[in-house]
Amino acid sequence: MKASISIEDKKEFVRWLLNKHQMKIRESMWILNYIAGHDQIMEYVHFVDNAEGCPRGLVLTSLGVEDEPFRFFKGNIVTTDPEKAFHDIRLNWDEAIYIQLHFPESLTSPRYAFVREDNPFEEVQISDKEKQIASQFLDTVVEHFSKEKLLLEIDEALDAHDEERFQRLMEQFKQYS
Repeated sequence: MKASISIEDKKEFVRWLLNKHQMKIRESMWILNYIAGHDQIMEYVHFVDNAEGCPRGLVLTSLGVEDEPFRFFKGNIVTTDPEKAFHDIRLNWDEAIYIQLHFPESLTSPRYAFVREDNPFEEVQISDKEKQIASQFLDTVVEHFSKEKLLLEIDEALDAHDEERFQRLMEQFKQYS
């Protein structure tokens, strides 16, 4: 998790984006210009790799990329109408908005990487191999803890001269070998 991105850094990125890339629909450029012109809105803007799952998101695409040109969603409502998005942004300026951008080399752009944040609503996907490694690690830790606990109990049985308990605990300990 990286530190919060400054409003000025976000504005500078939007200016760079608009100078370097042409959006598929001009309304996308208007919305980005509007957002960049209002610090109070820009404070709530978060650029993310994937806006899916966010309460309010905007997906914008430039020319040269095969993807939908424009999509705005809020809760379960999805629209491709930029006017509806603009009015929602203008009226609800103090709500977080997560913006996903598609432009050539977006995922390798240092400028975009600088302003991108983690999507706090994205579920982490764990591979089967990672699950297996975690399970093996936990099994090893539990076994080590159990052995240590058993050794302490064996010491207590020896200190108490409790031969019956000592023999029973030693049988359990042999199972770990």
